[in-house]
Amino acid sequence: MGCTGCSVAVENGTPSGCGSKGNCATGGCNRMNTFDWLTQMDITDVDEFNIVEISFKNGARKSFYRVETYQQVYTGDMAVVEVGGGYDIGRISLSGELVRLQMKKKRFKEDNVLHSVIRRANERDLERLAEARMAERDTLIRARAISRTLDLDMKIGDVEFQGDKRKATFYYTANGRVDFRELIRHFAKEFRVKIEMRQIGARQESARIGGIGSCGRELCCSTWLTDFKSVSTAAARYQNLAINQAKLSGQCGRLKCCLNYELDTYMEAVQAFPERAERISTEAGTATLIKTDIFKQLMFYAYTDSKNRGKLYALSVEQVREIQVLNRKGEKPLDLGILAIALQEDEDDEPGYGDDVTGFIELPPEERKKKKRSNRRKNTGDRSEQTEQPRAKSGNRERSRPPADNRDKPKPATGKPATGKTAPPAGEPGEQADRSKRRPPRKKAPRPENQADAPKPPVNTGGEEGDAANSGSNSGNRNRNRRRKNRRRGGGGSGGGANRPPAAE
Repeated sequence: MGCTGCSVAVENGTPSGCGSKGNCATGGCNRMNTFDWLTQMDITDVDEFNIVEISFKNGARKSFYRVETYQQVYTGDMAVVEVGGGYDIGRISLSGELVRLQMKKKRFKEDNVLHSVIRRANERDLERLAEARMAERDTLIRARAISRTLDLDMKIGDVEFQGDKRKATFYYTANGRVDFRELIRHFAKEFRVKIEMRQIGARQESARIGGIGSCGRELCCSTWLTDFKSVSTAAARYQNLAINQAKLSGQCGRLKCCLNYELDTYMEAVQAFPERAERISTEAGTATLIKTDIFKQLMFYAYTDSKNRGKLYALSVEQVREIQVLNRKGEKPLDLGILAIALQEDEDDEPGYGDDVTGFIELPPEERKKKKRSNRRKNTGDRSEQTEQPRAKSGNRERSRPPADNRDKPKPATGKPATGKTAPPAGEPGEQADRSKRRPPRKKAPRPENQADAPKPPVNTGGEEGDAANSGSNSGNRNRNRRRKNRRRGGGGSGGGANRPPAAE
């Protein structure tokens, strides 16, 4: 959360991006900055106040310490202070008479200040502090892994090492009480320092970690907000905000603190609106309040007698009060449209919520992307020839035969390479064999829909009738075989011996 120059170089404990007093101009280096305006003026304190405010870890934590009269420390100096066991290093954020006002604001009594400033920090102290800050990230990752192995319902949000690296404070969040006695044993064995566990809330966790809010600025809790007040959904209802948990929640998962900033202004503006004005009666019907514009002092009504909600009519607060007075007397105005037109004539010629905005607002034409067409075949001539010939139906298995006039004509030459075989001349037996190969297939009798209705073959029961039937079927088979042989030889007759050559006498 620091400025750009803070990561470049550090000289005498002061980042190069900060001013001579060590205060960053953007507020990022010391997140909880307190502006000491007395130091910018040539005014000396008549009675010096021997208590200073010191911030640790860029404003993540602040406390008050006593300063002896012989110690020459000022606002912005890095100082070494005493703690319960060892010492810590922080920056003096406020000094002088303003510290008294700050203690009064935080309700911190002077008698509660127990520790004091030891001396101004030297280069060795700053190097040791930098080592402690560098080790915090690895310690946090390792601590989370250990707590996960122990199946503890807690989340470790931040770790802060003391300036002398003798103590480490772990800040965690949990829904209830956590028994972390076993966890402390593992931490002490792993990190070899004194362990302190401190439970904080979700808002305090986001204040320590920092971040960017939905407004694009740094979080208020990590920059200037010191006290956290309770926020309820009533604050959103007074401001006519949609109760959307995702939009009303901040980085901490709780309701945004900024919902309370403008709540007092909305509360004062809402008092000017009439009470019990959800419904008003007119001769055209009963109108229901749909929404209100608090700062423009407008109330929008619509007739809801029909199934579909009608047009919205904007009425001022005074007009609604007049209609309420008429309804109490048993009278009704003609129509809300007349009152809305009168209100619109008094205001500027700007389109309202329920007005026709034709001519006022013109939407740009919608740009549609053209669909990519599939690549067509290059050989379109062959495809057109194929489409000209109708396809045979799937049910008819007969092949299409060329007409009888074109059978003896030679085929046109194609672009295919020659295979080395030559067609036999016309009138030879080879031509008849080729024509016999193109014979149509034998038609099959259609199957009956019901197998029970199909005719059954004759059964040979013996006797003359059975012998006649068997002899008739055998003769039919012999005739059928003869016709097949004649077709293969090139003959077209159907009889058994019609195309046989005459016998030699």
